[in-house]
Amino acid sequence: MDYASLSSLMHTLEQLLQPNQRLVCASCIQPHVESAHQSLCSLQFFLEDTTKEIKDTETLKVLEKRIRDVIYKVEDKVDSSLRSIIILADCREKRERACRSFYEELQKVEKQVYFLKKEVMLIDFRRHGSDRKELARTSSSSTRYATGPNTIVGMEDDFKTVVDHLTAQTDELTVTPVVGMGGIGKSTLSRKVYHDQFIQHRFDTCAWVTVSENYNERQVLLDVVSSIRRINRTDEIIKNINSDQLGEIAYRSLKGRRFLIVIDDLWSNESWDQMQRLFPDDKKKSRILLTTRLKYVVDYVSCPEFPPHNMSFLTSDDSWSLFTERLFRKDPCPPQLEPIGKHIIQQCQGLPFSITVIAGLLGKVEPTRDNWKKVEENLNSFVGTVSEQCQTILSLSYRYLPQHLKACFLYIGGFPDDMEISVSKLIRLWIAELFVKPRSNKRLEVVAEEYLQDLIDRSLILAGTRRPDGRMKTCKIHDLLRQLCIRESQFDNFMHTVSLFHYLQFQAAKGVGLFINDYDFCRMIPVLVHVRYVAANIEEAPSSLTKLRNLRTIILRTTEKKDLDLPLEIRTMSDIRHLHLGWSVHMPNPLVAERHGIGEQPLFLNNLQKLALYSSPFEAEIIRRTPNLNKLRVSNIDSTQWSDFLDCLFVLQGLETLDIRAAVSHGQHFLHRNIFLPNLKQLRLRFTSLAWEDMVVLANLPNLEVLKAHCGFIGTDWRLNENVVFQRLKYLRLEWEDLERWEAASDNFLMLEQLVLSMLFRMEEIPQSTGEIMTLKLIQLEYCGSTVETSAKKIQQEQESWGNDELQVRIISWRTIVTRTSSSVIVEKSPDVHGVNIE
Repeated sequence: MDYASLSSLMHTLEQLLQPNQRLVCASCIQPHVESAHQSLCSLQFFLEDTTKEIKDTETLKVLEKRIRDVIYKVEDKVDSSLRSIIILADCREKRERACRSFYEELQKVEKQVYFLKKEVMLIDFRRHGSDRKELARTSSSSTRYATGPNTIVGMEDDFKTVVDHLTAQTDELTVTPVVGMGGIGKSTLSRKVYHDQFIQHRFDTCAWVTVSENYNERQVLLDVVSSIRRINRTDEIIKNINSDQLGEIAYRSLKGRRFLIVIDDLWSNESWDQMQRLFPDDKKKSRILLTTRLKYVVDYVSCPEFPPHNMSFLTSDDSWSLFTERLFRKDPCPPQLEPIGKHIIQQCQGLPFSITVIAGLLGKVEPTRDNWKKVEENLNSFVGTVSEQCQTILSLSYRYLPQHLKACFLYIGGFPDDMEISVSKLIRLWIAELFVKPRSNKRLEVVAEEYLQDLIDRSLILAGTRRPDGRMKTCKIHDLLRQLCIRESQFDNFMHTVSLFHYLQFQAAKGVGLFINDYDFCRMIPVLVHVRYVAANIEEAPSSLTKLRNLRTIILRTTEKKDLDLPLEIRTMSDIRHLHLGWSVHMPNPLVAERHGIGEQPLFLNNLQKLALYSSPFEAEIIRRTPNLNKLRVSNIDSTQWSDFLDCLFVLQGLETLDIRAAVSHGQHFLHRNIFLPNLKQLRLRFTSLAWEDMVVLANLPNLEVLKAHCGFIGTDWRLNENVVFQRLKYLRLEWEDLERWEAASDNFLMLEQLVLSMLFRMEEIPQSTGEIMTLKLIQLEYCGSTVETSAKKIQQEQESWGNDELQVRIISWRTIVTRTSSSVIVEKSPDVHGVNIE
């Protein structure tokens, strides 16, 4: 789109204005670059301003297309010339010829941009007063709609009908299909039923599987097994199991149990045939709840005794109730807005998804009659079927997005259908693509999170899972909105995805935005000089890596057994924000680079926000030269490096996340008593073998909220005296520790919400006073001993006797399953989940 391409081209010109740039002669090009950049700034400001004021979205489309066409051509010329200069850097004569060619192109660019600015400025938008500016006061609007995603306004009868089907006394396995068009609320209803406490208690095992239009058997099997067995689908335990074995495990895990399986978004009979074999019918009153849009699928899977449940459109009253709950919480709609609002909702024709999206749009503008009237007029201009009107509403919501959010929204359409999208990865991509605009005193990552929350507030993106500290871990996009992204992207020529020679590219705004491959990418560097995000395997150290001057994210791994050292020049890549180096890939020694006079001295990577390193003899020097890190992960630290590593942490005063993995079997480590990381919020310790007494040091970290330890401590006794107080710790996970006896009081943990104990085989019991922690919501035990389980149940019972019904106890224990194959008998361990709340 035009705004993204403008930002990209402006960034390229800004790089040429840097005093230390060595691509071309600064004195020759500077006046032309400055002139072109100034014109682009005017265009960008003009585009932002007019987007807020335009009433006619068709006029805006024409304007955007004109800007986009010119900027794309200009950008291609600039990029092509710069690519030639970078590739020919080692040949002086050819490089000088390329520089002269670039100078000529730059003069043409300057004129083209100038005339484009004049042309755009002459467009008359027929503005009628300053009140139109209120329409897109998006980021500053405090209006929020708070009804959760599982709101079932107007679906109470649907809920009761489906629950009655699932709890019928029929012993046989039955299928309850829920059918209706996209956006009518099938998944919302099913999710409400799935999480209902009565339903959760009725079934031994509950699992949710999303199928989607492009059926992937392995992904479905992974969903089923990971959901049933309470195993993360990314764990090595199941990643290396083939599909036949996964199917066998799923079947055996359900055998003999009463289960509820929700199959969301089924599109074909063939998919059902492949899935059906996973579900044994042992006459245990097991049930399958299935959602689909297709009648022929319903006819294929349903039986006469249990007819399908057809979702109906909301009534006018229910539509209005859903709208006002989403937009005004418990408050009534202002009387002067009610007639317009009811007419807007009438255009939604009872489709819940359309109502939710239009509420999201209106929730981001000032609630004035003029603003609502403009939305009403845009909807009145189109009459069609419910599905067509829904698409009109979605398109309108997209058109009213602020310019800086449009590219971010369209980019999400490049991810596969129904995928749980990693928020951290999405944010890195947005930043790499220059979609995120700097704001004073805020890191780009924080601004990007605000962008995402804004899209969620508008009901354009769905919030997914959350991290222990409450921050968002994943997000999703509804398939109707993903289709909108694809349509708009095609119209704008914004993005396309290709798969070629084992690598993947997202093309957005400029050249290549993302490069991911399975094999060595060094040979591809000459054609990737504009790439901003690289995640690749390498066989040799990429000596020409620094040619990729636009890189923001570097993720490098190797399958080779030998060590690979990156070139010294990587220390000069000052724009890098995310650097992840896998096993045996090493950063160069910064002292050597400085002695060779490479770049500015000393070589600091001040923009680096996240660093993941495999251990090296000079990691302390590396870390000292990355003072603005927000996240740090270091692997395989041995005892000889431990003290230097701790000393260098003092420079990281802004560090919020720290992940330390020590080398296995390197003896006990110790923490310095004077360690002070004032902003550290998350700490993960693996194989560090610290003394339990060192918890005193961690308790002194003033903002620590999440603490995870895997073989992090050594010793059988952990005693906390009254002076050891974790002020803000909300999540504590201890895994595979030698702990036998734990003594603590509720005053040691003032804000603890979740306690997770995993594979503490020797532990005797949880301190009884743990139940007295006022904020505690969950105790989860994973494969611990029976005495620990007994103590957790006792704590819960005691709290219930005092009127505290909110404390959940979740227990995952082992039970033996014998899996028979054609040639052998495999005895494996399978988790048996029981407790108060099984999700």
